[in-house]
Amino acid sequence: MQTLSSPNSNAAIAYTREDWKQGYESQPQEFDYWIEDIEGEIPAELSGTVFRNGPGLTDINGYRLRHPFDGDGMINSIAIAQGQAYYRNRFVRTEGYLKEQKSGKPEYRGVFGTQKPGGWLANAFDIKLKNIANTHVVYWGGKLLALWEAAQPHRLDPNTLATLGLDNLDGILTKGEPFAAHPKFDANCPTATGKSEERMVTFGVKSGLSSTLRIFEFHPDGTLAKDHRHTVPGFAFLHDFAITPNYCVFVQNPVSFNPLPFVAGFQGAAECIQFNPEAPTKIIVIPRNGQGKVQFFETDPCFVFHHANAFEKDGQLILDSICYNEFPDIGDAKDYSEVDFDHVPASQLWRFTIDLATAKVDVTVPIERYCEFPTIHPGNVGQEYRYLYIGIAHDQTGSAPLQGLIKRDMQTGAEQTWSAAPRGFGGEPLFIAKPNGTAEDDGWVLLWLYNAVGHNTELAIFNAQDITTGPIAKLNLKHHVPYGLHGSFTSQYFGPQQPRE
Repeated sequence: MQTLSSPNSNAAIAYTREDWKQGYESQPQEFDYWIEDIEGEIPAELSGTVFRNGPGLTDINGYRLRHPFDGDGMINSIAIAQGQAYYRNRFVRTEGYLKEQKSGKPEYRGVFGTQKPGGWLANAFDIKLKNIANTHVVYWGGKLLALWEAAQPHRLDPNTLATLGLDNLDGILTKGEPFAAHPKFDANCPTATGKSEERMVTFGVKSGLSSTLRIFEFHPDGTLAKDHRHTVPGFAFLHDFAITPNYCVFVQNPVSFNPLPFVAGFQGAAECIQFNPEAPTKIIVIPRNGQGKVQFFETDPCFVFHHANAFEKDGQLILDSICYNEFPDIGDAKDYSEVDFDHVPASQLWRFTIDLATAKVDVTVPIERYCEFPTIHPGNVGQEYRYLYIGIAHDQTGSAPLQGLIKRDMQTGAEQTWSAAPRGFGGEPLFIAKPNGTAEDDGWVLLWLYNAVGHNTELAIFNAQDITTGPIAKLNLKHHVPYGLHGSFTSQYFGPQQPRE
């Protein structure tokens, strides 16, 4: 079995490229089975279903994708109850997936640089993109939705993961309308009755010379609570956002988009994004009620994919984001497997403190080491919070694959760390609050790990109050699952109705 070590251990090599690359191999098979290889014990109070989305294929019948983000979405679920766990995975049967599985060859270009065979002539003027449904998966309003930010979500059966088709959310979305892959969940949203309810808040963006943002809020039953649009100047690359009780907060990266190389068949759309280190990054603050002035605040140049949280305090808006000093791409590498990590910008956790009256923005860097995919207690979304969990590289400096986990006390600065180096690789952690828990860190952190020793994937369960001791349970799958993107948890159990004997 894999040996787990601390980031402070004396391991001479944090990882090998060959080990890391194996975790990206395609997984064309689909499975259904009880997980029998469990180390430790699943907490008795942990019950529900863990979902994760990500690219299941990094090649199409042997034709390598230039970037994994161009891969078809594969949903993984682990249903947990009574100390047992059931695994299932299914590809999202998108129109593009079915077409390419039938033809056995690439039929579409990828946003992140994958081209159809035949050179630029075969790709020129073909600007139709495949809805790959590979970024996130959420259960809301009785629907399981696979999300990809450039188009409508696909609805799935939560019990079987079978694809039910594109979903326009009961007529809210038009055909092909963008719908973001990073919804936020406000646990305590006030209503007209005086009671509070949990709401899903999300957005869609159409970018060009100016960009239009459409912001949605959904009641627990999936019906629409709010819907408003705003236009912002310039091209807006917006992957994620943050919320507070009064605001939706976006970061407009200092980038421009030149579509000509994409239209001419030379590059993918994302490869046509150009970062301008001389231009400021803009923080866009939009009232959640859809009324009032949209505010813009300029700050240091950086590129942001993901946000940890935002909250309001004493006339200030605090935003915690994962920031790169430039747009992170694979550079001149032939494909992602040859990327030179020494020349990939390392991301850090930045805190932006915005004075709403003076428009002054102060920046601090709470976490300087390479980190990505933050998570917090769901009850603290949009509120002042204390504990942050985030994936980290094993070494404290430089850029490298994510292999570990850090717990940061945002009040005291204290940190706990754990690493799966040298042969384990992680990604996005997921915090699950303990039922009836009282402390903010009373719960579990779940982390999908690729184990290069056995070429298989594990779901590690940590005690969120002390991650340094390592997983209290590991659910070892019979096979590997390619590195994923985002996932979620629901307390509803979507597994076999009869527990395994």
